[in-house]
Amino acid sequence: MARTFLRHVDGNLRIGIYYSSWLIEQLEKNDPRAGLSEANIRELIAFVEEINHALHAALRFQRGEMPDRDEAYARNLELQAQVDTYLVLLLFTAFFRKPKPVTRMDRKWLRFHMFNSRGPKFGNANLRARYLETTQLAARYTRFLDALNSRRRVEEIRVFHALSYPEKRQRILLLNPPKA
Repeated sequence: MARTFLRHVDGNLRIGIYYSSWLIEQLEKNDPRAGLSEANIRELIAFVEEINHALHAALRFQRGEMPDRDEAYARNLELQAQVDTYLVLLLFTAFFRKPKPVTRMDRKWLRFHMFNSRGPKFGNANLRARYLETTQLAARYTRFLDALNSRRRVEEIRVFHALSYPEKRQRILLLNPPKA
C-alpha cells in the first residue's frame, strides 16, 4: 500500500514516498478529515507512517546518520513511526471528540488498529521479526506515554526521539517491564 525509499547520493539524502492508487482512492472515499472510522483507520495509519519514516530519516541524516541496510536503522525508523503515528491519531481523535476528552474506549480502539490488527504478513523472516518486535515495543511505550501527564510526556518524547534503536529498546524494557 505504501513505502518509503531512501538513498544517499552525492552527499544528499534522496527520499521517495510511494502510495498505491488503491490507498489514495480509499482515503479520498473515506476522508479522515471527516472523522476516523473502520473504513479509513488502516489507510490513514499507512499514510502517516510513511511520512514519518521520511521525516525521521531526514532528521537522522542531518545528524550525520546515513540510510543503509543496517537493521537497527530500519527498526529505529519503524519504532519511531509507530509511536508517532499513535500520537497523531490521538490528536485526530481529540479533535473530533471536542469538547469531550479522549476516552479509554477511543484509546483502546486506536491501540487495536495500531498494534493488534496489523500482524506481520511478510514472507521474509527478517521483516516479520522487525515488525513484530517494533510493534510490541511501540505498544508498550505508548501505554507508558498514556500514563504520563502532558508535561512529562513531552519531555519523555524528546528524550526518546534522540535515542538509537538499541537505546530505545532498552529504555522501553526498563520503563515498562513485560507483564509476567
